[in-house]
Amino acid sequence: MESAINKTGNTAATPSRRIALLLSGGVDSAVVLHLLCEQGIKPDCFYIKIGPEDTPEENWDCTSEEDLEMATALCHRYGCRLEVVDCHREYWNQVTTYTMQKVRAGFTPNPDVMCNRLIKFGAFHEKRGHEYDIIATGHYATTEIDAEGKKWLCTSPDPVKDQTDFLAQIYGWQLQKAIFPIGSLKKEEVRRIAEENRLINAKRKDSQGICFLGKINYNDYLRRYLGEREGKAIELETGKLIGKHKGHWFCTIGQRKGLGFGGGPWFVVKKDVRKNIIYLSHGYDPEDAYCSEFLIHDVNWLTCSMYADDKDRSPRNITFKIRHTADYNHATIEPKGDGTYLIKSDKPIHGVAPGQFCVIYDTEHHRCYGSGEITI
Repeated sequence: MESAINKTGNTAATPSRRIALLLSGGVDSAVVLHLLCEQGIKPDCFYIKIGPEDTPEENWDCTSEEDLEMATALCHRYGCRLEVVDCHREYWNQVTTYTMQKVRAGFTPNPDVMCNRLIKFGAFHEKRGHEYDIIATGHYATTEIDAEGKKWLCTSPDPVKDQTDFLAQIYGWQLQKAIFPIGSLKKEEVRRIAEENRLINAKRKDSQGICFLGKINYNDYLRRYLGEREGKAIELETGKLIGKHKGHWFCTIGQRKGLGFGGGPWFVVKKDVRKNIIYLSHGYDPEDAYCSEFLIHDVNWLTCSMYADDKDRSPRNITFKIRHTADYNHATIEPKGDGTYLIKSDKPIHGVAPGQFCVIYDTEHHRCYGSGEITI
């Protein structure tokens, strides 16, 4: 079997280098542990604690206790050391603050994206990861080294599970230390390896939603920090009052489910943050719900910028995505100055919202260049 590390493009990795594995308790990182140990590589395993703020566990129904039990059992089986690294305070001070500030301003943030940058490859690195040459995770992504020796983040062969969009905001130095040993596998292959080797969590369901919330409702998370503020829900085409909502932050552009208004289906197509108004449409396809051009800023180039010359303003052909789907959109990207770029999509895109990350790929959606925040 080819080395699970070599599959990621990090051909310099050997058992003599110090490897830290972020072990979550899920099946993906469990299979990473199995593959590494199968090659004679015994990583030091770390469970990152980012659970709820000082709140009784039962109130949040968090899965962290079960996660840690799974991780402990796996490390015992493979004879690896397990350490719990408490990044709870960093998560709440950084990721939660970022999320609430964006949501309050009417944006659509992605906490999991920032968790990767700030916590899994950030706070963990400051506390323990800096002592290791390599950080292994169970992400569905690959890497490759080009002819110039540059390391690139690349997509997984499993388009549904690919997680390059969640990794596109990590810093270049973080990518240099990262490996993704299951990145070249599809989910069904990972499950098969887990079942064939009787891993304790082989049949455990994948986590859904924000990384630490478990079964916690996202609206409860928002309500805890932002409260409620009644506002109007208005039909876009007619100006008719449809009902009242409890705060624009509970609604996202393109949302259909969970709105609670009769006479639907309704879709959120627009928000007036200052007046706390959400605008709805009966159809999924009103013209206002689509956008073929939008601006992005604060672009994080993972390996290197597509524009080596600051004076170069020529459009480049790319593919991109604005949400976690298997679909990619063809477009051009063009610098507009002051760190802002114009994305011109070949076709109109539904549900483009400020605060989302536009993830940039090459035309074959193989290499991930990075991502930037949509400003519109």
